[in-house]
Amino acid sequence: QVQLVESGGGWVQPGGSLRLSCTASGFAFSDSWMYWVRQAPGKGLEWVSSVNTGGDSTYYANSVRGRFTISRDNAKSILYLQMNRLKPEDTARYFCASEGKDTIVFTTDPLQWTDLGAWGQGTQVAVSS
Repeated sequence: QVQLVESGGGWVQPGGSLRLSCTASGFAFSDSWMYWVRQAPGKGLEWVSSVNTGGDSTYYANSVRGRFTISRDNAKSILYLQMNRLKPEDTARYFCASEGKDTIVFTTDPLQWTDLGAWGQGTQVAVSS
């Protein structure tokens, strides 16, 4: 079955860095656009970043552009999110997700889980001093 397993979250002080990983199995990883999305406490689902199947086109929410970098290793079926210069407002549970019915290139609209194909259990990121 489809499995997405995130890791790498934790607590970090403002200005710090974390690298999230997502190991995928059970589907054709290299054929799917992949996303990172997040959900802050008490808030809805927010799109963070997208990467195309080849990994050579990446897209970011305005709030993270210039600080976060999405990448993928299709040989290993792993998705990454390098997060630098973290801010308290980045505190959230981060999920990796596969492409759903429609490709998400960029959006400022709140996401629904039904916009995604599959997703993992998430990894918690907390940014505070």
